[in-house]
Amino acid sequence: MSHGTSDDAKATHEYRERILPQSSPRGAESAKHPELTEHCVMYPNAWARWRAVIREPAAEFLGTMVLVLFGNGVVCQVVLSGDPAVAGGSKGDYLSICFGYGTGAALGVWISGGISGGHINPAVTLAFAVFRGFPWKKVPIYMFAQLMGALCGAAIVYANYFHAIDIFEGGRGVRTVPGTAGFFGTYALDYLTPISAFFDEFLGTALLVMAVFAVTDKKNIAPKPGMVPLAIFFTVFGIALSFGMQTGFAINPARDFGPRLLTAMVGYGRDVFNFRNQYWIWCPILGPFLGALVGALVYDTFLFIGNESIINTAISEAKARDRARNAAHYPEKTAGEIV
Repeated sequence: MSHGTSDDAKATHEYRERILPQSSPRGAESAKHPELTEHCVMYPNAWARWRAVIREPAAEFLGTMVLVLFGNGVVCQVVLSGDPAVAGGSKGDYLSICFGYGTGAALGVWISGGISGGHINPAVTLAFAVFRGFPWKKVPIYMFAQLMGALCGAAIVYANYFHAIDIFEGGRGVRTVPGTAGFFGTYALDYLTPISAFFDEFLGTALLVMAVFAVTDKKNIAPKPGMVPLAIFFTVFGIALSFGMQTGFAINPARDFGPRLLTAMVGYGRDVFNFRNQYWIWCPILGPFLGALVGALVYDTFLFIGNESIINTAISEAKARDRARNAAHYPEKTAGEIV
């Protein structure tokens, strides 16, 4: 908000004048003194104009980056500190990893939630687009931002820990798959069959999306907006505790694919993609996408009654047609009387 009517302001800013009634004290004062006219500035400078365009994808980028920073970071610290050559003693355990990923998810949503919706997960974005009317034109933009955020988050973690990784691997530049590649991407345990690995990711993501849909459902016991990240924390924390052992609980295609790209770029090579016949496609990518759709379908089919879901669209449209028909037949009734 700014006051005054300087030529410089008119030349560099977009603004609209707030016209006050002459009868109001401020309106009468502004009429006598034009320099007191109030202006609402939409873009105070050139950067503000560009920021308005990129704000939502930037929020998804930063939110996903924070998720991976905490998630990959805690894995590196816990595992690397177990090597006496790296640290004097272990700096955590599996419970620490669960807390780290839960914290990263919560903070990522806190950072981005009020701007972009806080998806920070391509599977969540897809579920909202399919079932809740999220604009399809935004889907590729969100997904790309999430992927790049995950890649950058993994790059920062790698830059922070690569000396310790050298010691852990037994030499500078030595990199093994899964080995230390598993600090960044996810790799299933040896005994798991492809179907079992897929199902593990499918189940975890279905639970995640059901929880996301529940905590954002105003006709359920949804928490206050500021408390949604806390609910996400407990959701991710619980999934990690219950279903994280076998596949590393990717439950997020960007959280796996971004760091996997990073590992391929820094010396792990094609093995990160060739592991178990392109495991990276059918488990941490297809599993979460399909799990998200099924979780959303279950919640919206049996629990959600809002009009924004495609499950309820036909009912809403039928009611709207009935109201229009009744209004045509009984024009003397008010809109409130027509049901």
